[in-house]
Amino acid sequence: MTINVGVLGAQGRVGSAVVAGVTAADDLKLVAEIDRDDSLETLTQSGAAVVVDFTTPNVVMDNLEFCITHGIHCVVGTTGFDEQRYEQVRKWCAQADGVGVLIAPNFAISAVLTMAFARQAAPFFESAEVVEFHHPNKLDAPSGTALKTAQGIADARREAGMAEMPDATEQEHEGARGADVSGVKVHAVRMSGMVAHEEVIFGTTDQSLTIRQDSYGRESFVPGVLTGVRQVAQHPGLTIGLDTYLGL
Repeated sequence: MTINVGVLGAQGRVGSAVVAGVTAADDLKLVAEIDRDDSLETLTQSGAAVVVDFTTPNVVMDNLEFCITHGIHCVVGTTGFDEQRYEQVRKWCAQADGVGVLIAPNFAISAVLTMAFARQAAPFFESAEVVEFHHPNKLDAPSGTALKTAQGIADARREAGMAEMPDATEQEHEGARGADVSGVKVHAVRMSGMVAHEEVIFGTTDQSLTIRQDSYGRESFVPGVLTGVRQVAQHPGLTIGLDTYLGL
């Protein structure tokens, strides 16, 4: 069965790559390309069953409210989500029986695997820190991917009953040790020439482990997005992260 797909942020760098990917897929049909100042009513008029949202943090919640209340499944790569926003999406989903929403901080399969590998490694190392690298036009810092990676590490350490990481720092310039995510330090680099990259660094006595992921172009996100489009209807309610869809 062909799935009717609408893309929000269709003229953006990621959005345009998603448009191309949907167009090329035999089992998907692109029925709406929506960008700034376009009416969301186009989604209902075109019969979109699934919407892909790569817009901006200041409009994504309005987009989600419209789509969910109109029974349209959502696959969201827009950043800027926190627990308050997740809870609001859960409430909307609870009022719209059967609607599925996938919000993923990163759709690159390599990034999803990095998060999974980091969680596996966490209980075996005394120290862990996350460094993310992005282009200078990114609006949020740290990235959603880095935050989810760090939280996964923190959760794995807590489940393993590990102590706090050693850190004797007494004096520092503001921000020098990065953001603190449940005890895991996260550092954000904004650099021309980069797209999306992450390093997870683990250390313990006389050894270290570095897990690195690199996305060199926006097309790297498309296979993960299309996986979400094909499966979102099978997962009612809110799902955070593509790992569930991949069985990780």
